[in-house]
Amino acid sequence: MAAPGTNCCTPSPGGGGARPAPRPAAAPRADADAVEVPGGTALVGTAAPIIDADGEGPLRRKRLTSFRIGATAVTNAQFAAFVAETGHVTDAERLGWSFVFHSQLNARTGATRAVQSLEWWRRVEGATWRDIDGGGADAAQELSDHPVVHVSWNDARAYAAWTGGRLPSEAEWEHAARGGLGDVRYPWGDPDPDDTAHFPCNIWQGRFPEQNLGRDGHLFTAPARSFTRNGFGLYNMVGNVWEWTADAFRIRSLKRGARAQHPMQPGRKLLKGGSFLCHRSYCYRYRIAARSGNTADSTTSHQGFRVVWPVG
Repeated sequence: MAAPGTNCCTPSPGGGGARPAPRPAAAPRADADAVEVPGGTALVGTAAPIIDADGEGPLRRKRLTSFRIGATAVTNAQFAAFVAETGHVTDAERLGWSFVFHSQLNARTGATRAVQSLEWWRRVEGATWRDIDGGGADAAQELSDHPVVHVSWNDARAYAAWTGGRLPSEAEWEHAARGGLGDVRYPWGDPDPDDTAHFPCNIWQGRFPEQNLGRDGHLFTAPARSFTRNGFGLYNMVGNVWEWTADAFRIRSLKRGARAQHPMQPGRKLLKGGSFLCHRSYCYRYRIAARSGNTADSTTSHQGFRVVWPVG
């Protein structure tokens, strides 16, 4: 089992691959249920970091103007509409494969290759946002209300531009996730999820990576509108899927531990929120202040995104 601070959540194809900025939409088409988040002084990070090497601290304050943000992560149905109109080809489709968690594979999945030091991840030929496990099922039909996955930072930014929006900054993402509660660990406050009784979000219960008890009702992704909304009316700001942000993944600390855990990888982008694979025993990153990073062309079965738009 990996240590709680191990960066084991997000394998990379090793390229980097940021594409040129997409052309913005002529007219914004924000989700009808996008939520307005009031501006003001936003809290970013924490004064009590759990994984210090990730750059969770210190607690900082930043002034933000009001913005609108999707009440949910972008769903398969929404992404399908984007692809149908634009013909967008995702990075996973360009590469011909993507990373799939080992227990998501089934008899229909073809040959796979384990990721060195992260054997629970498999490189699966044919895995894409439509075909999550490479077995031929159409997620756009069968999981239409679930968050789209196997989308890279490049793909997320292209979708956001198509809607006239953009990806959130880390400060905007954390401000939205806190839901007006201030300096809290989770969108609902400070009580920790557990394996027995408290299931406020979609994370792992059991012994990672062999046994997922699914006591929160989900072994993999949950519908985007699952669990209780936070104070701003947003669903699943932690757990379910990691969410791409607009920011680069940078570590302010120059301590030896941070340098060892996060070797210099130019072009890495910041992800927030954790996923259905997170557990306190190995990857305690389903907290608001927690952070992860990956290359702009990385795609996995637990990475998604949501979009922000200006107010008015």
